[in-house]
Amino acid sequence: MNAAGPKVLLGVAGGIAAYKSAELLRRLTETGHSVRVLPTASALNFVGAATFEALSGQPVNVGVFSDVPSVQHVKLGQEADLVVVAPATADLLARAVQGRADDLLTGSLLTARCPVLFAPAMHTEMWEHPATRDNVALLRSRGVVVLEPASGRLTGKDTGPGRLPDPAEIAEFARLLLERPDALPRDLEGRRVVVSAGGTREPLDPVRYLGNRSSGRQGYALARVAAQRGARVTLVAGHTADLADPAAVDVVRVGSALEMRDAMHTAVADADAVVMAAAVADFRPVSLAAHKIKKSGNEPEPVRLTTNPDILVELVGARKPGRLVVGFAAETGDEHTDALEFGRQKLARKGCDLLVVNAVGEGRAFEVPDNAGWLLGADGGETELANGSKALLASRVWDAVAERL
Repeated sequence: MNAAGPKVLLGVAGGIAAYKSAELLRRLTETGHSVRVLPTASALNFVGAATFEALSGQPVNVGVFSDVPSVQHVKLGQEADLVVVAPATADLLARAVQGRADDLLTGSLLTARCPVLFAPAMHTEMWEHPATRDNVALLRSRGVVVLEPASGRLTGKDTGPGRLPDPAEIAEFARLLLERPDALPRDLEGRRVVVSAGGTREPLDPVRYLGNRSSGRQGYALARVAAQRGARVTLVAGHTADLADPAAVDVVRVGSALEMRDAMHTAVADADAVVMAAAVADFRPVSLAAHKIKKSGNEPEPVRLTTNPDILVELVGARKPGRLVVGFAAETGDEHTDALEFGRQKLARKGCDLLVVNAVGEGRAFEVPDNAGWLLGADGGETELANGSKALLASRVWDAVAERL
């Protein structure tokens, strides 16, 4: 990786989703990447070169005869740390498969020896056409990462798979591939996984609730990475920090711990792996006030609490043969015992196959983009998870799951 910051080539093909590439470009540049935009000629019908030049601070060229003395169609690919093509149209995927080099983008794809990430965007019929599916399979066999698209509103009134993933999600995968180029193998093909994420809220009255600081980012990263490694993913999401639905993931929304319990037991019926990353409240009020509790000037009445069910323990007890169950433990340690030892004790109590232990505290684990910890196995294995993006930690967890499956 370049010492002055990663050099990223952002290819933009000619589809209506090209307007989202400006947001992706902004996210990449604001996080320290040096980005050179390589649009196709048709892409400039949707977004002008001036927009890309203003946001990147670099010139925008299309043809291989631009800046001939520096041999740009060779040099750009050779020097890149990452190539991202978003949107990648059906035509662009086909040209990449054929090894075409009739513009600056496709020429650079041929000379790049760094990770390459395609984010497809097209109509459902085009995405599902056998020619496109064959092209995607061939690119993946060559080591290229081709994301599964999102489902949603397309051009006009059409809706279905083929929508460009959210720019924030593409940027997250870009960072992941720079951290770990082999983070997205297709080793979960044919597997069905369930992930929980976010915090639960236990209502006190129509206005107030008991909650926690979980943003849901780690659970969402687990769901995103699993889907792009080939799994069919259901995400049971509690309250999160306004996160966009991950591409190619079925999302079930819940509020309280009891709602999450019901949703998880339903979702795991045919699951090969379950990852319980949600921050489920340990307690809930015994009763729910029908009206907002008013301040009376006196000391408030004590709130009586009762214990919520331990969803992880229930999932372990109800698991079918061959199903893996992964838990998460947010620990702080105390004056006698550190977070890791508390995690070891929790693994023994919960009985799950794997447990991710996070040392939490100010600026750690909750409400931040990075994470670290340890991955503990029921077989006695312990792996330190170095600090990095939450997608990086997710990729390490899925490594362990895929190995055991």
